[in-house]
Amino acid sequence: MKKRILSISYDPSLLQTRHWILEQAGYEVSSAFGFAEAVEVCQTRHDFDLVLMGHSMPQKDKMALFEALRANCKAPLLSILRHGDSPIPQAEYAVEANDGPDALVEAVDNALLTSEK
Repeated sequence: MKKRILSISYDPSLLQTRHWILEQAGYEVSSAFGFAEAVEVCQTRHDFDLVLMGHSMPQKDKMALFEALRANCKAPLLSILRHGDSPIPQAEYAVEANDGPDALVEAVDNALLTSEK
């Protein structure tokens, strides 16, 4: 069974590119554009294996969204970081955006593998 990822971004082109990259890596991806759509998706689907917050989201929005999602979604969080950003405390996993698509897929793979243990 494919692992299910919720990918969230404030940038539609980054969201679409990330969706394609993760699908090509064998994941089932649901994409949410922005805060409200992410909350709506989590209210209707509770079966995600990983939540991915893109680097286009400011850190304060990531923290607020994490709190909003936690009521309905217990999946671990992987935060994509802008250069120089620190991971938010709630994120179990992080990867630098500048490291490229291979690093993103590797971080997703590792996060899912670790969360299964």
